Order: sequence, then C-alpha cells, then structure tokens
Amino acid sequence: MKLHILGCYSATPKANTNPTAQVLEISNHQFLIDCGEGTQVQLRRQKIKFNRVKHIFISHLHGDHYFGLIGLISTFRLLTRETELHIYAPKGLKELITLQMKLASSWTNYQLIIHELNSKESELIFEDENVEVHTIPLDHRVYTNGFLFKEKEGERKLDIEKVEEANINVAYYRKLKQGYDVVNEDGVLIDNKKVTLEANKPKSYAFCSDTAYSEKILPIIKDVDVLYHESTFLDKHEKLTVPTKHSTAKQAATIAKKANVGTLILGHYSTRYGNLHDFKTEAQTVFENVLLADDGKEFQF
Repeated sequence: MKLHILGCYSATPKANTNPTAQVLEISNHQFLIDCGEGTQVQLRRQKIKFNRVKHIFISHLHGDHYFGLIGLISTFRLLTRETELHIYAPKGLKELITLQMKLASSWTNYQLIIHELNSKESELIFEDENVEVHTIPLDHRVYTNGFLFKEKEGERKLDIEKVEEANINVAYYRKLKQGYDVVNEDGVLIDNKKVTLEANKPKSYAFCSDTAYSEKILPIIKDVDVLYHESTFLDKHEKLTVPTKHSTAKQAATIAKKANVGTLILGHYSTRYGNLHDFKTEAQTVFENVLLADDGKEFQF
C-alpha cells in the first residue's frame, strides 16, 4: 500500500502549497482522493500515469477539494482517453460537471460515470475481488464523507518445498491457495495448513478530511492500519474549530488513539502556521505513531 500526497493544505493555494488531493495505491488500484486545484500538475510531478486513475473519490463540494476535477476530466479528453472513469461524490457534482461540459461543448469521448452520494450513514460504494470502499460520514459545514479503503483477505501462499514433499499434483495448487485440503498422488488427504503459509495481512486506509472532532466515526475506522485525519489548527486555536467545523492536531490524535489505529497521518494544515513539526509535537502528546503529510511526499506501508 502506497500513498502519494499531491496536496495537503487548507483553502487557498500558494506558490509552494496545494489544496487536498492524494493517490492511494492498493490492490492494483490507483484511487484519486479529492482533486483540488493543481492536481493534474502534481500527478505529472509525481509521475503517476493518468490512465491508471479509474476511480475518483470527492469528499465534499468545497472548492479546495474538487476545483481541479473539471480540468482533469478535460485533460483526459484531450489525451483521447478510452477507459471509463468513475467519480464518487456528493449529490450536486453531476449537475456542476455537466453544466461546465455543456457550456464549453466539451463532452468526454470516454464514459464518465458519476455516483452521487447523499446517505448520512456509512455505505459500501465500491467493491471488487480485492478491495472495498466505504464512506465515513463526517461533521463539516456541508455534506461530507471520508473514505475507508479495505483489502480483502488474500489467498494462502504455497510452501513449495512442503508441497513437493507431500507429492501434490500441480493441478491442485489453486485449491491449496484457496485454503482447501487436497488429495495427493498417493490418495492421501493433505492438511492445507501443513503445506501453505498465511496470506499477507489485509491493509486498510481511512481518509478523514474535513471534519470537526467526532467520535461517531470510531466504529468505522477502528483498528485501521493508517488514518489520514485533518489537523487544520493547533490547540492554541481550538476555538476556531467550532465555527469552521475543523479539527486540531491533538483532536486528530485523540481519534487515532480511541480508534486504535496503527499510524496517524496529519494534513489539511492552515497556512497560517510556519512550522509543521508543531503539529506532530502536539499530536504526540496523545498518540505516538504520527507522520506529517506534505506536498510531494510518499508513504509506503
């Protein structure tokens, strides 16, 4: 599992900071999460292939989380994309995108499928044989979702030396990987666990931005491997979290601790602050395993 941070600052873009966008590589997918201004430029800077982006998840319809979307859709068209593109976003995005394409007479030459979301409960919005994606209802000024990405249990791995010692025909290897006991060439039933190894532990990633402090999300993100949680403010500006419906680094760390997550990544920083390490220092008073997002940064898990 690999996470590319394209942008992780709040609201107004600056010369050296970008609004929210990131790419999650998991189970042979490259999921684009949010699409602030400058996203396609950041994709090029990080050498992420456009044609591998087939699913885009938009948390909410504040501009710093989706204003780069119409540009990216248009660029896909100019590059004569043929692969269909799925976008999962709050209700209203389809109307916005359709109007922009209509007025510019720039309809896509590929299938654009927009899945509009309006449920205030967590729901499964994407699933294939390897991964599933659930919404995480957040507490913000407009309808907002985070997203939980979960790998499914993989196949068991062959202990090839033991498999050969057990005299098992290659035709049964697939069954072994699926966890079945099989009969060997001598007609003896072989216990699967004696010739196979445990599958790799499925990985999980939760994206939570933007949101006020909310313990309602704890059951959804419990025990997640990696949590990205917004930390717009430091604790000295906690009073600003109430009208803006954002969080502090300490609040993000409290959520991480109560949810028993493996690693916390902080992001969505207000550009009023000059030193990002203050966010980490503050969060680590509550939760130890803290990483700082920054534009262009990559995390491998």
